[in-house]
Parts: sequence; C-alpha cells; structure tokens
Amino acid sequence: MTATLAATEVVAALRDHTATVSTAESLTAGLLCATLVDVPGASEVVRGGIVAYSADLKAELLGVPEDLLARVGTVDAETAAAMATGGRRRLGSSFAVATTGVAGPDPVEGKPVGLVFVAVAGPGGCDTRRLRVRGDRAAVRAGAVRGALDLLLDALR
Repeated sequence: MTATLAATEVVAALRDHTATVSTAESLTAGLLCATLVDVPGASEVVRGGIVAYSADLKAELLGVPEDLLARVGTVDAETAAAMATGGRRRLGSSFAVATTGVAGPDPVEGKPVGLVFVAVAGPGGCDTRRLRVRGDRAAVRAGAVRGALDLLLDALR
C-alpha cells in the first residue's frame, strides 16, 4: 500500500470515528501532515502539525522533557512518544502522530542512518514503533511517513 492510499484510509477512519489528528514531526519536516492533507476532505479531521526539527524546539513546542533528551537523545522511542503526547495536547486532537529518526547521510547521536521511530498518542495511550528504512534521505523520510500512517491505522482499527 502506498502512503497516499494509507493516508486516504486514515482520513476515512478518522471520519468514521469522529476523531481528529495532528502531527509532531522532526525527520519528516511536515511531509506527514502534507501527505494527510493531500487527501480530499482532510480538513474535516486534520488539526495541524508542528515541525520541531531541533532538540530545543522539541522541548519548547512539544513539551519533551529536557532531561529525557539529555538521557536518550532525539532519536529514540521515548522521545517519539513524548513528541506525540505533546502534539496531541498542544493541538487538541484525538490522535497525534510523531516522527523522529536519522535520514543521513551521516549518523546522528551515534545512531545509524535509516533508524526511525514513530509514535501515535490517542485516547487509549501511546504506541511506538521502531523502523529501519534503507535508501537515501528521501527514501528514509518517505518510509517514516508510511510507517507513521500504518501505526495510526493500527490505532484506529
């Protein structure tokens, strides 16, 4: 399934649940939100997104604890979960989806290129998923979008 098809399913599922979504993005830098709003009717369910590419903005805009960032770094499942939880709270949505990872070409914080964490925070809590995506920067970012949409679909099912 392509990201476009997954986004179409996400928008339909959100409509069926009378729910909304927001995004809290780092590595995807708005690509996830853009993929969602490419779907006709997305304005009924997409609240918006926050791009927090740097660590200080993850703390300031999304409420990711600074001690967590100091302990595990920006590329970690706990950080992704904190981003999603903060995005949900800040944007007032039923669900929030977060992305963080290493697109390359070099490792970050000692973590390899292609390592991605996605998270979904919703009424039932927060789930995270670790992904390994191969390819160049564009491929890693696209894989992160697809992984985030898949996780959100799982949460909505």
